[in-house]
Amino acid sequence: MNISKIHSCIRCDLGEGPLWDPVRNALFWFDINRHRLHCDAGDGSGYAQFDEFASAAGRTAGKELLVATETALVLFDPDKEASDVICPLEADNPKNRSNDGRADPYGGFWIGTMGKKMETGAGAIYRYWRGELRKLYSPITIPNATCFSPDGAYAYFTDTAREIIWRQRLDDDGWPRGDAETFLDFPPNQYHPDGSVVDTNGNLWCTQYGYGVVTVFSPNGTETRRIPVPARQPTCTAFGGPDMSTLFVTSAYQNMENPGPDDGKTYRIETDATGQTEHVVTL
Repeated sequence: MNISKIHSCIRCDLGEGPLWDPVRNALFWFDINRHRLHCDAGDGSGYAQFDEFASAAGRTAGKELLVATETALVLFDPDKEASDVICPLEADNPKNRSNDGRADPYGGFWIGTMGKKMETGAGAIYRYWRGELRKLYSPITIPNATCFSPDGAYAYFTDTAREIIWRQRLDDDGWPRGDAETFLDFPPNQYHPDGSVVDTNGNLWCTQYGYGVVTVFSPNGTETRRIPVPARQPTCTAFGGPDMSTLFVTSAYQNMENPGPDDGKTYRIETDATGQTEHVVTL
């Protein structure tokens, strides 16, 4: 039986973007609304403060992270807390910010944007690859669930506002090939899909915002597991730990009238699955 335990007592207004770094043996995650990147390497937690929203990160060949901020993709050195802009990201649109993102098996980095007030259709999903930032999908209201099958054949993503998770076939360079197909179409008031990750067997582990659970779906879309989380608004998942079997889950207490003491904390779940090591972005 999978049990959620508190990994970090730091309460995030909008926790998001967990990333396990196997080089540092550390977990990174964001508090988007407070513009912070948290890090826990087992010897206590620290954080880096950004001047604007920051939401997602990918590993690079060095010790830097590729971080998606409100206006750019930046190369961020956690040790020096220094950033260099790689490319703009909707920098001319002050109403938008970045949201969910993840590196793909081909060295690309997928990143979504959305309205700061969740305006309908204000955002999009992009892919950065070897110096090129290309828009893939729009309009998108709340981009989430960016993750990839272990064989690199498919990408997954959702627009949380529409409660559909799509599956997209990829070509040999990791770009979409053909149209995305519906993978999961949730009935109203059943689930609210947020951040997701895929394990080495192709199972998709999805947080259900507002429902306090992580649900697991097989490669054919069958729900196989439902794991309660003490936070009502879990936001994103990432595998990590020494053997890549620990599932980390961020959460949020934004917009809650009566948040509980565990809302906004980051959790860990020991599983019998093995996660994919997070891919490295090719700059």
